Amino acid sequence: MSDARPAGPLPPIPLTVLTGFLGAGKTTLLNRLLQDAALQDSVVIINEFGEIGLDHLLVETVDEGMVLLSAGCLCCTVRGDLIATLEDLLRKRDNGRIAPFRRVIIETTGLADPAPILHAMLYHPYLSMRYAVEGVVTVVDAVNGEATLDAHPEAVKQAAVAERIILTKTDLVEIPANLERLRERLRDLNPGATLLDADASADAIVAGGLFDLDGKIADVGEWLKVEAVEEAERKSHAHQHGHHHHGHDHDHHHHDVNRHDERIRAFCLTSDQPIRQGTLDMFLDLLRSSQGAKLLRVKGLVALAEDPEHPVVIHGVQHVIHVPAVLPRWPSEDRRSRLVFIVNDLEKSTVETLWNAFLGKPQIDRPDAAALADNPLSLRR
Repeated sequence: MSDARPAGPLPPIPLTVLTGFLGAGKTTLLNRLLQDAALQDSVVIINEFGEIGLDHLLVETVDEGMVLLSAGCLCCTVRGDLIATLEDLLRKRDNGRIAPFRRVIIETTGLADPAPILHAMLYHPYLSMRYAVEGVVTVVDAVNGEATLDAHPEAVKQAAVAERIILTKTDLVEIPANLERLRERLRDLNPGATLLDADASADAIVAGGLFDLDGKIADVGEWLKVEAVEEAERKSHAHQHGHHHHGHDHDHHHHDVNRHDERIRAFCLTSDQPIRQGTLDMFLDLLRSSQGAKLLRVKGLVALAEDPEHPVVIHGVQHVIHVPAVLPRWPSEDRRSRLVFIVNDLEKSTVETLWNAFLGKPQIDRPDAAALADNPLSLRR
């Protein structure tokens, strides 16, 4: 009887998306991670074995397109499509044909945008129950990072949606000031991301998301990073104020070059009062239906009026909002509802106007009048 599977739903399996622009060093980083004991009992999904140098890590072929690695990880290729591969892994795991892996890492070789993978996980009714998106890890080349961000909007988007940004080749940067400028740029672009060097531990790089290996809620505050986003907003306002009153006498000229960065914004909306479930649903539905393509990531912790003692976790990517997870308790004394947005070509005032309208708050004092006039979210009460 002791070996019987416990009643109730199985805890979700944490899933991490590893991305980064061409030449950023994903292969080198992944090779090192796969030799770390912290990733034992993990599954790594890659496009093709031939695209990544894993030969010295291979132990045996477990099944077609699936090999066992020396560190105890299982590595497989995407067969057909990602959904089919993830479903196949679950079947093999549930039927005892492979070991009961505890984590999945998807390496996005050849796929610049991590959004389709996040869509697949959040939208699929079964996979979204069995897997828990722990986060996006984006690899950035410290030597060529600034030039890549300047030239490729895809690289900017990868950095903007990440929970953790890993800087590779830092030892090859000859001028320390250049490395610090890149770090500052990445912090400005994604203030909620944790910035790490490539020699960080596997646990620090892959873990640290919303779910731990037992499927329990982990550090929600670390996942949301509300304080970092709010502080970045304050600095941005002060910077704009300084430009308005003091011209361009300070050393921020590199922002004029970061044209792709300027399209990305991170901001936070809060409410001191609990929100009715229907109000929250209508707000998210209208927002994603009218602005979904511009919502790179939406993360939040919300107090519902119907059950304020058990907050819900909001996780969305563009048009897809995951079914909220209910926490057993508040993770801290701060019981405000907080939503963190990372958006592309979308003003905070547009989203804030909709938020205030649904919550019955006074409208913001300084809306972008031109944008709101042409926008279906120009709601007034």
